[in-house]
Amino acid sequence: MLTRTKEILTEAKKNHYGIVAPDFWDLNSARDYVQTAEELDAPILLSFAQAHKHLISLEEAAAVGKLMAASVKAPIALHLDHGEDFDYVKRAIELGFNSVMIDASMHDFEENVRLTKEAADFAHAHGVDIEAEIGHVGGTTESPTEMEEVETVYTTVEDAVKFAEKTGVDSLAVSIGTSHGVYKNNKNPELNFKRLKELSENVPVPLVLHGGSGTGDENLKRCVKEGITKVNVFTEFTVAARDCAAKVVREDENLKSYMKIQKAADEGIRNVLRHYINLLTK
Repeated sequence: MLTRTKEILTEAKKNHYGIVAPDFWDLNSARDYVQTAEELDAPILLSFAQAHKHLISLEEAAAVGKLMAASVKAPIALHLDHGEDFDYVKRAIELGFNSVMIDASMHDFEENVRLTKEAADFAHAHGVDIEAEIGHVGGTTESPTEMEEVETVYTTVEDAVKFAEKTGVDSLAVSIGTSHGVYKNNKNPELNFKRLKELSENVPVPLVLHGGSGTGDENLKRCVKEGITKVNVFTEFTVAARDCAAKVVREDENLKSYMKIQKAADEGIRNVLRHYINLLTK
C-alpha cells in the first residue's frame, strides 16, 4: 500500500524503531523487498537511486515501484534515493514517487540549503516528502562512470539545526562515520554515537543513516536507540544475490535453468531484508 514517508517515519521515531530503505534495481529486487515487508507486516521505503539509472530508467522504476506498492497491504513509500539534481527530482515526483531525496551535500552549506529548499518547496507543493543530507557520507560512488573514493564530512549539530530550519525538509541524513559501499577489510566502522545523540536531541525531524551495509548489527541497533529512524541498505543485497546465485552454479554441474539461479538470488535478497527488519524493529 503506497504510504507517505512522513507517516511511516513519524510512527517509527515516536516508538523508537528503525525503518529499512533498500534500493531496488529491477523488478525482481523490488518484488523481493515488498513481498518480504508484507510477510513480516513491516513498513519499508522502497528506494531507487539516480546512480542506477543505467540499469532501469526512472520511468520504469516509477512504474515498478507503484505496481509493487499497490500489490501489498504493508505500508510502502516509493522513494528516490540520492537525487543528484532538481530536474531529476522533479521528474520523479511527476512520475509518482511520493518521497524524494535531494543530495546536494557535496556543495558548501549555503548552496546545499539553496538547492534543497528549491526541491523541498516543489515536493511539498505536490504532497511529497523530502529528505536531504548535511555533512557527507563517503565511500565508493555507485556511478558506472565514476568509481572513486569520496571523503566523509561529519555533520555538526549547529549546521544540522540551521539546515532543517532553513529548508523545511521532512528527514535528514547525517554523517557519523558510515560509508557507502564495502568497508575495507570488512571491518565494522567506528561511529560517533556522542554526535548522533546530540543531533537527535536537537534536530526535530527523523534522522537517516546512509551506508548501512557492513556497519554491524550492534552498531545499527545502537544507532536506532540513539535516534536514527531510517537506515539505507544496498550493497549487502547485491552481495547476497551474487553469492547465492554462485552457490547454485557451483553445486549443480548440470544446471540448465537460469530461473533456478534467479530464485536463489531472490532468496538471498529476501533473507538480508528479513534480517534487517527484525534487527531494527525489535
